[in-house]
Amino acid sequence: MQSSHAAPAVSASFSEPNLIASAGLVPVVRLAERCALPTLIRRHVDLGVSTGANPAGKVMSLIAAMCAGADSIEDADLLRTGGLHRLFDGIYAPSTLGSFLRSFTHGHVRQLQAASRRFTANLIPHAGLIPAGEPVVFLDIDSKVKQVYGPAKQGASFGYTHVRGLHFQIVTASTPSSRPVIVATRLRKGSAGSGKGAASLVAEAIRALREAGVTATIVVRADSAFFSAKLVKTVRAAGAHFSITVGNTQRIRTAISQIPESAWRPIQYRDAVWDQDERRWVSEAEIAEIHYTAFASKAKDLQVTARLIVRRVKRLNPATVPEGQGELFAAHRHHALLTDSPLTITQAEPDHRRHAVIEQVFSDLEAGPLGHLPSGRFQANAAWLTLAGIAYNLTRAAGTLADRFHAKATGATIRRNLINIPARTATSARRLHLHLPTHWPWTPGFLTLWTRTGHRPILT
Repeated sequence: MQSSHAAPAVSASFSEPNLIASAGLVPVVRLAERCALPTLIRRHVDLGVSTGANPAGKVMSLIAAMCAGADSIEDADLLRTGGLHRLFDGIYAPSTLGSFLRSFTHGHVRQLQAASRRFTANLIPHAGLIPAGEPVVFLDIDSKVKQVYGPAKQGASFGYTHVRGLHFQIVTASTPSSRPVIVATRLRKGSAGSGKGAASLVAEAIRALREAGVTATIVVRADSAFFSAKLVKTVRAAGAHFSITVGNTQRIRTAISQIPESAWRPIQYRDAVWDQDERRWVSEAEIAEIHYTAFASKAKDLQVTARLIVRRVKRLNPATVPEGQGELFAAHRHHALLTDSPLTITQAEPDHRRHAVIEQVFSDLEAGPLGHLPSGRFQANAAWLTLAGIAYNLTRAAGTLADRFHAKATGATIRRNLINIPARTATSARRLHLHLPTHWPWTPGFLTLWTRTGHRPILT
């Protein structure tokens, strides 16, 4: 590719009022309206101050900007360019949106989360984000420290990552055939432990799934940072199952030593797994299980007897033998999880490893609306996190409605292919018409999304 004209022969000017950069916002905003997001915001969110007037319009402005790629409040100004004002009413300036977010208190964030939970319950069946008929739905919980710069951010502090940041939790729902959808979010101080507040957040997520009409078996997956009696009790009380990684403690090592050698069965990974300690790819291992009572030192109602599923791989580097383990684990490395899942051992162990799918959600968020936590106010950032979750789900729903390729594409790909499409607006016979680019490679997916959100079919 090269320039077709000499530089002096090419000129440019910002002078076309009918051009828009994100024609895909039309079906995306329509999708949000069809799933009652503005109505839910009006019903549940009441800030009680002048800067909180018309919360539905301001929330929709922020979410539309996020769906188009905004990762800061100032980026919402992209909605006020070109001919977008002809397609949407009530687009707010970034200064107004910033004042709106700074008006949030903890109670108002909870109101916004209530609206988000109900919207997600509407969106999941409408867009088929969780396919009907799936026997098992996995809820994954994890946390991440979002680095911030400077001490001005409320709640920012140093945690286990040794960087200054704010610590957020998310819970996602997925199946083996579908990408994750965010069902609950929470922002905490940077110094908060990974598992703090996890039990109540998971309870909210399970309720959200049931409100969405999901009747499948729910299995909550988590890593060892979330291994607690309170979380397990909450999961069981909600009628769900758990699958949680356990740490390599003395009690766990003792339990593993009681597994007879004849109980180990070989497994072959379909895809090799990277062994961080051995610094190598592992393609085969052995698994076994034994009954184990966790939290034995706690009250009787908090003790849990379940299946301890153990995976072991051959240890090639003697230098990686942990101190104090002696000959017991000299030949193998062991990874254990505790579960009451009804799945067989050959199903439960690989399904638990797929908990890593939540890292794709973190990646999508940080490549989009969570590129920054834009405000100095903690509750404003908590509201921003909730809105980012809504925008993520809307983008995911748009891809799912479009076609099979975009149903599993990343958020950045969906924005590039289906949302940030340049167009020119024109009026004909009292109708607004969008002139889209010829030879757009992803035209079929956009046309499907367009008609599935209630618009008239586009003639090609």
